[in-house]
Amino acid sequence: MRKIVVAATAAMLSSAALISGPAHADKAKPQVCLVMKSLSNEFFKDMSEGAKEYAAKRGDFDLKMVGMQSETDFDAQVNAVDTCVTEQKDVIVLAPADSKAMVGPVSRAIKAGATVINFDVPLDDGAKKAAGLDLAFVGPDNADGAKMVGDVLGKLLGKGGKVVILEGNPGADNAKQRKQGFEASIKEYGLELLDSRTAHWETEEANTVFTTMLTAHPDLQGVMAANDSMALGVVKAIEAAGLTGKIQVVGFDNIPAVRPLVKEGKLLATIDQFGRDMASDAINRGIESFKSGAKLEGWVKTDIALVTKDNVK
Repeated sequence: MRKIVVAATAAMLSSAALISGPAHADKAKPQVCLVMKSLSNEFFKDMSEGAKEYAAKRGDFDLKMVGMQSETDFDAQVNAVDTCVTEQKDVIVLAPADSKAMVGPVSRAIKAGATVINFDVPLDDGAKKAAGLDLAFVGPDNADGAKMVGDVLGKLLGKGGKVVILEGNPGADNAKQRKQGFEASIKEYGLELLDSRTAHWETEEANTVFTTMLTAHPDLQGVMAANDSMALGVVKAIEAAGLTGKIQVVGFDNIPAVRPLVKEGKLLATIDQFGRDMASDAINRGIESFKSGAKLEGWVKTDIALVTKDNVK
């Protein structure tokens, strides 16, 4: 019999958003809980649609999907995982909002008997080691992706080009890795980094942060945004300042909203990390592991691709 974390029964998802779930779970099927990040981010909206379609196509598992209302609502994600444990979900597929903070809930889930798949954002290696966790990661090389898109900007601006970075959540490992990738491009192409600040993955915050950067550095030429939601806020600020075409922007995610901007040249490039496929793949691996008892190990790398005006769809 599965052990249930008693404390988790009190956890409420008041600040989380339930996307979908079976009204009456079929216990003959694996019960899967997909825990995502902010649903205000188009990347995760698209991911949830892909997961829903995948579940309908397979028809051999029940899927519950939960997301946060904002990128910094970490408590909601902790409660979401604890609630999935309370509901005795067989498989929990998690994209952590904070790479250290989510190690505790994951440990509780595993001790309760759930199969946990960490995807999209890796849990912190040090925190996992301290908790005695040896958990695989299913996801892309974020540093490599950021370097790819950063190189496009570096080649265009050349040595001495003045750039800024908009970072993701400081506690998320993918934010750190993308910053490292951007910094590698800056070093290789001899760019000048004027400023680097977090906008917590959010569009409006990025708009405000970048506007402040632009005021302080009116001669800046390029922006490296760690995700496309922030890139949208930057493009909006550039348009408001009447500087479209004079400041180049790169992003990460290839969300639907930025594709027209790439076509129009308002966004120089982005990285597609195929969120729909990533979630479906992680769910599939979780079900296979649950059924077979075989442990998923190491880093299961998922695909990334550079998107520019030449190949955007």
